[in-house]
Amino acid sequence: MSHESDVVVTDWLFGMLAFAAIALYLYGVYRSDREKHLRRWPRLRIVFWISGAIISASALIGPLAVLSHAYFTWHMAGHLFLGMLGPLLLALGAPVTLLLRTLPVQQARRVSRFLRGRFARFYIHPVTAAVLNIGGLWLLYTTDLFAMMHDHLWLYILVHIHVFTAGYLFTVSMLSIDPVSRRFSYPFRTVVFVLALAGHGILSKFLYAYPPHGVPVEEARAGAMLMYYGGDAVDLIIIALLFRSWYRSAGTRLTIVPNATPL
Repeated sequence: MSHESDVVVTDWLFGMLAFAAIALYLYGVYRSDREKHLRRWPRLRIVFWISGAIISASALIGPLAVLSHAYFTWHMAGHLFLGMLGPLLLALGAPVTLLLRTLPVQQARRVSRFLRGRFARFYIHPVTAAVLNIGGLWLLYTTDLFAMMHDHLWLYILVHIHVFTAGYLFTVSMLSIDPVSRRFSYPFRTVVFVLALAGHGILSKFLYAYPPHGVPVEEARAGAMLMYYGGDAVDLIIIALLFRSWYRSAGTRLTIVPNATPL
């Protein structure tokens, strides 16, 4: 994707999507705060959402997007923003919870039924989300798909939508901040997360040894190192949040044990 007209298309498309995401979220906050029987929506979640939208969009519009077409290292920085850090911040914004707070009762029930349906259960399942996320990256970087997407605008758009969506689904399946169809046990989510982390790390090492087609060796190695260490930094935040939630859940269960008799 080297034509200026294609860059204009992607700038407008992803820029408008980011703008719409921020505007709709802020409108939801406004609607939620007007309801006197509801607690004021946490301002930190607003910061998370806006930051996540801007960081995700920055991988696809502006200077970083231009550099990522020519340099693999900058492309990998965009991957970390679009597929990992951006989705994490957006998930921390709890958009589904906000949506359910602002919708009329009947519409909120429809959303809840959808979240409990087969479609949502399948894609928010930790294993499915991990395969879509890590498996998609293996497919992108170990086949001709990486080179092809730079020659076809529609494929470029499709690949980056997948990277973002898979990253978001994986994050919410691990952290379960919003209402989901089923909350899997913490040990199960931890095992899936560790396996996904291993798959991401192995891929970065593979790219260090075997660069994608058309990528210079030194550039591929720099990008692979960024993928490895940058990915670990984001994953460390996710695992910390997961363990904190696990710890709080265990503490809550201990406090509700009725009339425990000391030995």
